[in-house]
Amino acid sequence: METRFDDLRLLEALLFASTEPLSVEQLSRHFQKDRDLKPLLEELKSYYKNRGVNLIKVEDRWAFRTAPDMAPLLRVEQSQSKQLTRAGVETLAIIAYHQPVTRAEIEEIRGVSLSKGTLDTLLEIGWVKPKGRRRTPGRPVTWATSQAFLDNFALESLDDLPGFDELKVAGLLDARPAITALGDHGDLLSVSGDGVDLGTSDDKDSDNHLSREFGEDLADEESEQSSLPV
Repeated sequence: METRFDDLRLLEALLFASTEPLSVEQLSRHFQKDRDLKPLLEELKSYYKNRGVNLIKVEDRWAFRTAPDMAPLLRVEQSQSKQLTRAGVETLAIIAYHQPVTRAEIEEIRGVSLSKGTLDTLLEIGWVKPKGRRRTPGRPVTWATSQAFLDNFALESLDDLPGFDELKVAGLLDARPAITALGDHGDLLSVSGDGVDLGTSDDKDSDNHLSREFGEDLADEESEQSSLPV
């Protein structure tokens, strides 16, 4: 009993001290090799369920986060340095629902050209990442959401994204061309509100930036074999 209690305390300390979510593999480095941490994590999650902070799972990683009902009381402590344009939010939604997706495919779904700098802004925020290059002429970069995207929107996985019916009930659908295009592909997401224009880089600059940051060849099997639904 004492060992179990000590293990729970160690888990709690590790997760509290970490600046990012930790996987079971990362946590297990601090325990005996045969120690099964999953039941302990679930127990710790249950213990923090009704407290000011909750233990949550983001994909395969664990982290402490402020309880959702406490968020309104803490907004005074938060700072907002950027506001996405409508195009930025729509682009993020398209990537989330159709990933991995290329810039040209995003423009096809939205029905309009993508504003310059939109992908750069989402990349800078950390909500999207280059997934690979599609094996087509020009080998365009494909984009996908990141773990930071799931963490920011309190999603355990992409399976938790709201579906068509949920968005319709919530009143988040309208008749803008981008939303109509999304509807033709089976998933819809709409937002409202004006933003500020962010960024001025073009495709070439973005590709050079990707080469510097991620290497020239980003191709992987998953992105090469994936394509948008038609």
